[in-house]
Amino acid sequence: MMQKPTHHIFICTSSRPTGQQKGFCHTKEGVDVMAKFIEEIDDRELGGDVFVTNTGCFGICEKGPIVVVYPENVWYGSVGPDDVAEILDSHIEGGMVVERLTI
Repeated sequence: MMQKPTHHIFICTSSRPTGQQKGFCHTKEGVDVMAKFIEEIDDRELGGDVFVTNTGCFGICEKGPIVVVYPENVWYGSVGPDDVAEILDSHIEGGMVVERLTI
């Protein structure tokens, strides 16, 4: 039986079906944000509870990098690597949305 995560975090890394990375999130640290989420989740031993998936474009590049957290369907914009710990502390572990980053 597969363990289902309590949260699933989607991070735009501007990947396209062609394999090319274009757009704002790629140039604005989307990949670094994803790496930081993976590192922090590993450090906190949340790997079974929190899944991270990189996505293609959400279509609101000017607000990128975009991070979407399910099951709450909370959208965060302009997320930088320095915001990752706060999202994990507050939202994932504390149940409180980080209002200053929501879009």
